[in-house]
Amino acid sequence: MTDDPSLRASDADRDHVAAILGEALATGRLTSVEHADRLESVYTAKTMGELVPITRDLPEVSAASTPAAVVEQQTINSTFSKIIRKGRWVASRNTRLSARFGALIVDLSSAVLPGREITLEADARFSKLIVRVPDNARVIDEGGSVFGKRNVTAGTEGDGPLIRVTGRSMFSKVIVTRGVSDWNLA
Repeated sequence: MTDDPSLRASDADRDHVAAILGEALATGRLTSVEHADRLESVYTAKTMGELVPITRDLPEVSAASTPAAVVEQQTINSTFSKIIRKGRWVASRNTRLSARFGALIVDLSSAVLPGREITLEADARFSKLIVRVPDNARVIDEGGSVFGKRNVTAGTEGDGPLIRVTGRSMFSKVIVTRGVSDWNLA
């Protein structure tokens, strides 16, 4: 870390602090709730000065023992089922959302997002896939649909994370929104 707290933090700086938090969680120095709270602070920090207090009470870890702090890719599957992912959870930079003959509902509004840009690969077949994004998110839709409905209404304005939606849907409904009025969580 640098001595100048006013310098802008990079993704690599945030990932380093996240690795320290991951080691602290693995060794029992932090609870899962403390880890999630601090991790959210890491990925919303803009300057180096904002990162320093997050790990002040934790030991530094060497690069050799640093775990992979950020899950670069994860898959959430729903096959002949209804799967709901909501609440406080750690998303990855690249998340594949796969729905087959079912429903997949993913709420990112309370999730910890690792970095300023994430990609959601929305792959739906004969299903319903609904994603709720944070209120300040910028969303870019780069996907397509065949014999289905694709409604991405979140927009490109906002100062929050950039969420890139890719993938294809066939005979399915894919909805990406900020509001909760369009979906049923029950």
